[in-house]
Amino acid sequence: MERKQSAKKYSLQNVVVIGASGYAGAELVSLLNDHPLVGELTLYVSEQSHDRDKFIAQLYPRFKGRVDLPLLGLPVGTVTDALANADAVFLCTSHEVSCQWYAQLSQLTATVFDLSGGFRLPTADLYPRFYGFEHPATEALAKAVYGLAEWLDEGFDNARWIAVPGCYPTASLLALKPLAVFNHQINHTVINAVSGVTGAGRSVSLKTQAAELSLQGYKAGVHRHQPEIDYYSGLNTLFLPHLGDFKRGILATITIYFNEAPSQAQLKSVFDVYQASALVHIAEGEYPALNDVVNSGRCHIGWHLNGNALVIFSAIDNLLKGAASQALQCFNLKLGLPSEEGVPL
Repeated sequence: MERKQSAKKYSLQNVVVIGASGYAGAELVSLLNDHPLVGELTLYVSEQSHDRDKFIAQLYPRFKGRVDLPLLGLPVGTVTDALANADAVFLCTSHEVSCQWYAQLSQLTATVFDLSGGFRLPTADLYPRFYGFEHPATEALAKAVYGLAEWLDEGFDNARWIAVPGCYPTASLLALKPLAVFNHQINHTVINAVSGVTGAGRSVSLKTQAAELSLQGYKAGVHRHQPEIDYYSGLNTLFLPHLGDFKRGILATITIYFNEAPSQAQLKSVFDVYQASALVHIAEGEYPALNDVVNSGRCHIGWHLNGNALVIFSAIDNLLKGAASQALQCFNLKLGLPSEEGVPL
């Protein structure tokens, strides 16, 4: 799992964020603004956005005195000077918009870090069912590399389009990936996960209004993250998402039923893969809480073996480890920096 640091010569990077006004986009802007290797930073929103031509500090007062940058309007497919000269482009757009940008951005020299779901799934036939649209760049799906920062495959170093994982899959896969050696012993897996309301995005919706918030399940077994979790874990899971009445964070409770369970010693051995990680903390018998991880890029995992059932609790901040700070980890690794550079601990 541990990647060797590259011998690349560090230089300042020209960075563009498209979709900078959303919750994940704003978190990313904050991280990039403070990053030692980010030079010129340009922020865009859609041409139709109500946030166009405002300064980001008008939307997020916490940026006053820190980030004095305008949100420029950008029609989809328009290559500006900032994009043409960019070393890195971060897409914080809707899934459909990210797909529409592929034709133009793939012709540039920049590495694209795509926080949408536009390129996370392996085949185009999954998109109409789980995302509700026909994928317009099907040939690109094989070129995009999944950016689960602790579990990158060999294609990452040469890839120019990084599909940053979803928040629910990040919490789930960090718990499940070490167990791949036992997949043949698993009978079935159930994932109950609760997300804060920021996971639904910044757009106005009745279900995210304060007076409507409660604790409610939705899209049982048919959520767009279901095939993402299954494909990258190698399992057939039942994913049960829930919307909570809090702002941010995800707690995933994963129950794995084995035909023949590994021993506690075997489980401890495979979970030791995170022993040297600065961002993933795992321990037997712990019960992670959102308060332990919110506003950080960490993931806390606790596991409990009960006979043939293994229960794992995995907690992350959905906007950071589930989106912005994971994208930053991938950016760091592309530059040959330690993964956790600039990630809030």
